[in-house]
Amino acid sequence: MTRDDDLRDNLRLVRERIEKACEAAGRAPDEVTLVAITKTFPVSDVRALTALGVRDVGENREQELKAKAPDCPDATWHFVGQLQSKKARSVVRYASVVHSVDRSSLVTALSRAAVAEERTVRCLLQVSLASYGSAEAATGAGRGGVEPSAVLDLAGEVAAADGLELGGVMAVAPLGSDADESFAGLREVASRLRSEHPGADWISAGMTGDLDAAIRQGATHVRLGRALLGTRPPLG
Repeated sequence: MTRDDDLRDNLRLVRERIEKACEAAGRAPDEVTLVAITKTFPVSDVRALTALGVRDVGENREQELKAKAPDCPDATWHFVGQLQSKKARSVVRYASVVHSVDRSSLVTALSRAAVAEERTVRCLLQVSLASYGSAEAATGAGRGGVEPSAVLDLAGEVAAADGLELGGVMAVAPLGSDADESFAGLREVASRLRSEHPGADWISAGMTGDLDAAIRQGATHVRLGRALLGTRPPLG
C-alpha cells in the first residue's frame, strides 16, 4: 500500500468519524470543517491531501509554514501554534487564518504585517480553558490562551485593527480535563463573543483525541493530525 493509499483510507475514516459525531449531536456534517495539521510531515503529504479534497491545512511552526505553503497555493493555510510577534509578517505572508491570537502585542504585529502584505487575515482568539476543567487540570500544564474574562476586550482590538478580521475562538482542552466540560466553557465564551460580534462565529476546537466532545459542544473547525497522517516523525 502506498502513502497516498494510507492517506485516502485515513481521510475516509476521519470523515466517517466526523459524520457520526455530527449525527449524534444533531448537527449536519457540513457545519464542521476539517483542518489537516501537517506538522513535521512532508509537503508531499499536503499535496496528496489536497488532491483528495482537503482544502484547509494547518501548521504549528512558522518555519514549516513558509517552507510548505508556496508549494501548495490551492490550500487555505491556517497557523495554529503559538506565535512570536517578530514572526507575524512571515506567517501573514502565507496563512489566511491565525488561530492563536492571545495578546494585544500580537494583534498589533499581525495588523502591521497584514497591511504591509496587503492581505486580510482572519483571527481567532485562543482562550484558556483552565478554569473550566477539573482541579487537577487547572493546576497542570497550561495550554496557552487569553483568560475568558479578557476575551471581549481583545476581540474589540482585533475588530478595530486594520487588515484583521475577527473570526471567533480557538482552544485546546487542558491536559487531564474532561473535554466536554472544557469545550462547554468555550461554547459559553463563543456565545458571549457573538453577542457583540455576530460575525465571529468560528469555534476551533477538537483534535484526534477529543474530536467527538468538541463537535458535541459546537466546534465549527476541528484540527486533526495523527488521525490523518499517523504518528509524527521527530522534529528536525
